[in-house]
Amino acid sequence: MATVSTSGRCIFRRLTSLFTSQNDIFVRSIRKKTTGPQGFSQFITKNISSGTSINTQPNFGILFDIDGVLMRGKNVLPEAIETVKKLTDSQGRFRVPVVFVTNAGNALRQEKARQLTKNLGVHISAEQVVMSHSPLKMFEQFHDKHVLVSGQGPITDIAKFLGFKNITTIDQLREKFPLLDVVDHRRRKYDPNTLKSYYPELEAVVLFGEPVRWETSLQLILDCLLTNGHPWSNCSMVPNPHLPILACNMDLLWMAEAPMPRLGHGSFLLCLETLYKKITGLPLTYTVLTGKPSQITYHHAEHMTAQLANEMQLESPLRTLYVIGDNPLTDIYGANLYNRYLASKPINLLKSTSVKTKLTAAHGKEQTAYLSTVTSHIGELPVDHTFEKCAESMESVLVRTGVYCEKRNQHMDGVDHGHRDYPYIDDLTRPSIIANNVFEAVEAIYDREEFE
Repeated sequence: MATVSTSGRCIFRRLTSLFTSQNDIFVRSIRKKTTGPQGFSQFITKNISSGTSINTQPNFGILFDIDGVLMRGKNVLPEAIETVKKLTDSQGRFRVPVVFVTNAGNALRQEKARQLTKNLGVHISAEQVVMSHSPLKMFEQFHDKHVLVSGQGPITDIAKFLGFKNITTIDQLREKFPLLDVVDHRRRKYDPNTLKSYYPELEAVVLFGEPVRWETSLQLILDCLLTNGHPWSNCSMVPNPHLPILACNMDLLWMAEAPMPRLGHGSFLLCLETLYKKITGLPLTYTVLTGKPSQITYHHAEHMTAQLANEMQLESPLRTLYVIGDNPLTDIYGANLYNRYLASKPINLLKSTSVKTKLTAAHGKEQTAYLSTVTSHIGELPVDHTFEKCAESMESVLVRTGVYCEKRNQHMDGVDHGHRDYPYIDDLTRPSIIANNVFEAVEAIYDREEFE
């Protein structure tokens, strides 16, 4: 049995006491890698002699999806509470920059932060929450237009918070012109004079999320598009291009309390696209698409994570961002696509030469061109919303507690559940890490980063 001198034991006790008083996380990391004074002495000797510095601060951040990762409907997944404990210190402060990125669009982000605080038992600020509609705040060129808004929840308040000033909801338009909505016979109102009423021209359509009455929203949105913003009148020809459409949340499916996934806003968009094409013979065109897998959403989340890192006064810039999600066609696809965008940014080209050559060799000219297309909105942002200190990479982590189910996916491998404007690319649906649940996902990230 190896023996250690009295002086060695003394040094071990004094250093352990010092590190414990200053950084209990650091000493736990050492104890995990060593056993007793002998192991501690070897650890210190090895690291000092090799010149290795021990980093006790993270140089990575984590982006969490909510539904199917932390929650199932209104139920908190049991692993979520343990995950929060792993992410926070004894004072309830986050040790790692954490942002929650959800495709939900039926609440203000302040309300979503309040809900998360209550459900997870730790304070979540509004600055840690990205809703599917959050990036619309950056598209100021639409804020003064008269917009028709679809969705549910406090959609007028959400629109005002984002900067829109002149708002009409689907329900308000229906009440003004009841003859436009005739699917439900019980709600029909016969008043021909309403169609002669004056109403200001609608200039854009904003789709926050799936509405309650799909048939009403589909009919009135189509009326608005086909009449160029005058749904109370007839049209002599189909306008081309049609009014701008700003759509949030492309999830075809999402996970609630039910055993099977539920239809999401992506399903509603699919209905709208199909009907418009069937009626006009022309494809429906989106001016802006936000929510995962949209790159503007990941860019927005990266910006917020960098701000959190600054507030935490981390010494090193964030090198890697990890995205934990349950949907391969939104969370994983978007994270992998944004990883390609990061690799192609000039600031990262300095760190990794010939990135574009590598991208083209690996994925072909068509996919490299596609990368430029889907990230084009980022280049259109105001200067205030772009930043030089970007992460070097984004890694995707898939959990088995939501939409993704291996048994179900075995029979649907290669089936495209993604949005029409994001063509199926198999490589983009493959995660860097697969974990059973969110707790195991965070453990895997910590192991990769050698963070304790």
